[in-house]
Amino acid sequence: MIYENNWQSLNSRPVPEWFADAKFGIFIHFGLYSVPAFTENGQYAEWYMYQLKNGDPAAVRDFHKRVYGENFKYEDFVSGFKCELFDADRWARIFENAGARYINITSKHHDGFCLWKSDYAWCWNSVDVGPHIDFLAELKRALAGTNVKFGVYHSVYEWYNPLYLKSPEEYAVKHLHPMLKELVTKYEPATLFTDGEWDHESSVWHSTEFLTWLYNESPVKDYIVPNDRWGKETRGRLGGNFTTEYGIIDNGRKIEEVVLDRPFEECRGIGKSFGLNRIEGVNDYLSAKELIETLCSLVSKGGNFLLNVGPAPDGTIPVIMEERLLQIGDWLKVNGDAIYATRIYSKKTYDGIYYTQSKDGSRIYAIINRFPFGDITLPGVPYDPSVNARLLAHDAPITVSDDSGCVRLSFPSINPDEMKCKYLYAIELTKKN
Repeated sequence: MIYENNWQSLNSRPVPEWFADAKFGIFIHFGLYSVPAFTENGQYAEWYMYQLKNGDPAAVRDFHKRVYGENFKYEDFVSGFKCELFDADRWARIFENAGARYINITSKHHDGFCLWKSDYAWCWNSVDVGPHIDFLAELKRALAGTNVKFGVYHSVYEWYNPLYLKSPEEYAVKHLHPMLKELVTKYEPATLFTDGEWDHESSVWHSTEFLTWLYNESPVKDYIVPNDRWGKETRGRLGGNFTTEYGIIDNGRKIEEVVLDRPFEECRGIGKSFGLNRIEGVNDYLSAKELIETLCSLVSKGGNFLLNVGPAPDGTIPVIMEERLLQIGDWLKVNGDAIYATRIYSKKTYDGIYYTQSKDGSRIYAIINRFPFGDITLPGVPYDPSVNARLLAHDAPITVSDDSGCVRLSFPSINPDEMKCKYLYAIELTKKN
């Protein structure tokens, strides 16, 4: 199909099915801001450059003056961005063991610094200066032998690019579009997570022109998944998959209040920031149980979970972040059938129970956030005498009975030490042959 240069035509393109099947991805915020790795608790550390120049929050300017001095510029952080311990193969193993099916790495954040050698960022990229590493090429190579797809994040604007400050539209045509086409053509990503679109309408960014090229002519036209961040009016309305961030779609709308009619993706950090923020403590990080429950809740609503890690400037993933990823992976190894390649079972939500179903509707999954003991009634699942129930984490027999027209499950006593997972437990319901 040929797509036309207008939103009606572009919005008719289906989100590729692999994305709806993937369910779990990993975001990577990595760049010069990883060197100071500091902001006020609750703020985004990757905004360090902007916060420093604008003095808001004041804690950033005070920290910078005390630690680096008044004459140390943001650009000087290149000298500290050494990445001497970066190992793309180790990252790939972590992501694969976490059960992720794709990644988005920041090819360029709002500071304009690129993690690949771009013709449009001379001496402002990680190959020309700093570590002299093409992170995109290294990660794409390392992921090639895994089931984790390579994807990118890309900021459409740059805070202090002179051309952007002079004319956002001219910047879009002369800088943004050529760089995006270079990025897509050179690295052929499976995802394109754009951001920084909020100051201007999509017409200023000439977004439909780029997407027309992406869908009709690019080397990834058949499988790439762009998002909905193409102009101040587009989030949750126009583009590819719809995105939420820390539970918010746009203008304060919360994902709990909306059921979207196409695949969507929630992005958030394990803590309160995307870029590493060293001021965050253990209590600022979600526990494994909270992260797994977030994943289950999103998948039950038809969404994906894009969970962020913020590597350190030496190129390592902080241990607490690695631990959380591997805990999610251990859970998915047991309960993955209830997550991957599933679809919404019901648009109605129930406290403590998350429903999914297989694409063909032959299997229903109920994921419960309590240990399976005694009787549990599954509201919203009609009783059928031909239904079998199976606990994915244990082979204990489950009795299925009728509770006022709904399925009731009766569990025997199970030794917790014999369970193959912790936190949440998935039950598969199928009809007897």
